[in-house]
Amino acid sequence: MSELSIGEVARRTGIRPSALRYYEEVGLLPRAPRTGGRRRYGDQAVQMVEVLLFAQRAGFTLDEIRQLFRGFDLKAPLGARWRLLAEAKLRELDELQARIVRMRGAIQQALVCGCMRIEDCALVKASTDNPTPPRPRRHAGRGGP
Repeated sequence: MSELSIGEVARRTGIRPSALRYYEEVGLLPRAPRTGGRRRYGDQAVQMVEVLLFAQRAGFTLDEIRQLFRGFDLKAPLGARWRLLAEAKLRELDELQARIVRMRGAIQQALVCGCMRIEDCALVKASTDNPTPPRPRRHAGRGGP
């Protein structure tokens, strides 16, 4: 097992040394042993940081990554723990996507509404009563497009 400095791990993974210290502080990486007062990492630290960065890019929170790393062994498959976290994240992303579709629809409807005053807008009134607003009506004589 080789000993790597914090700078070497940072260089190999593309993150700052301060990020490595933070990940140690919050328990995502094991505390590196020190030699002469300096952190010394094994090769496994580089692999763990790569997994951590992948998980962050995939949208996992630090708490979720901590769950993934609990009892982490690079030689063992991630298995059931990864599957549970991944399936939960996919459900969360599906919900977020549905919310984005609703938000986009509301904004698109508002763009074609044509109301001159917010008090007259059926979209605004309906949004407080119903999460799915009605189709916009063009108001005659109100200067709508």
